[in-house]
Amino acid sequence: MDEAITIHQIYLSSGHDFKGRFNKGRLNNGVQRVDSVECVEGRGLVGDRYFDFKEDYKGQVSLMSAEAIEAMESDLNLKVADRSDFRRNVIVSGADLNALVGIDFRIGEVELRGVEQCRPCFWMDEAIGEGAYAALEGRGGLRCRILKSGVLRKGETTIQTLAR
Repeated sequence: MDEAITIHQIYLSSGHDFKGRFNKGRLNNGVQRVDSVECVEGRGLVGDRYFDFKEDYKGQVSLMSAEAIEAMESDLNLKVADRSDFRRNVIVSGADLNALVGIDFRIGEVELRGVEQCRPCFWMDEAIGEGAYAALEGRGGLRCRILKSGVLRKGETTIQTLAR
């Protein structure tokens, strides 16, 4: 597979807003919107909360589909004001992210392994709108490990599955 995709947004945050916050309220760690990000093999995205989080962490980078966001918006009859509220690192279009679980692939110069689907957290109803948690089931994104360092950049690029 060698397909054209678009990287629409890249987000980094130095802290967690939701993780470990059950019944404690949301934190408001800022989100930095960047045009490019350095992806470091086995470590994560430079400047992100999951950089060096723990050895061989399964969520060194998280991807989310713009098409999944648009489908959720249609299902719930709402418009997401800020896509950073999903707390995913990279928003892409043109790729079936669920099909990449267990697959090694390349986006631009960065090699990744799709580890698992990102399950939505219950906070999505607060951050996005009522019903978002249920509407995102099965389309919450993809957690990946970084296999080869490089830079991800906003804009048009390709995604290629790798034979290993």
